[in-house]
Amino acid sequence: MKTPAFLLPAALLAACALPALAAGQDKTPAYTPLRPVSECLRPDRVNEWYVVDNTTVIARTGPDRYLIKLQATCPQLGIGQSLRFRPNRGNQAAGMGAMCGEAGETVASRDQPPCAVQSISKIDKTQFDSLGSKSRQHGTQP
Repeated sequence: MKTPAFLLPAALLAACALPALAAGQDKTPAYTPLRPVSECLRPDRVNEWYVVDNTTVIARTGPDRYLIKLQATCPQLGIGQSLRFRPNRGNQAAGMGAMCGEAGETVASRDQPPCAVQSISKIDKTQFDSLGSKSRQHGTQP
């Protein structure tokens, strides 16, 4: 039995289109870590933080200020004036402890399980102050 000629191009088109469609369904953007590593957030140096909304946190480490975007909503983040910034295991093992917006980094608080970090970027004082004034939770680290 012969395959009709019009089915072959249709099969090729379907075979090429399926991987592209599957890739387009992934809504999670790729990680783009902050570089150089010396510019990354050091959790041990955080002295002020704000939970702007369920997916946004800002933090200050002396003169440096950071915008931290989370992968999912975290409605209980910051309740109880507590926020923990956790680098990924690789950076902990290397002794760096820096958070650059890489896979495996989290932010957590007493009433909220760890929230995965999507990205970390540096922001200026004006942006930090503007976002801080809109925050729903804030605190300082000793």
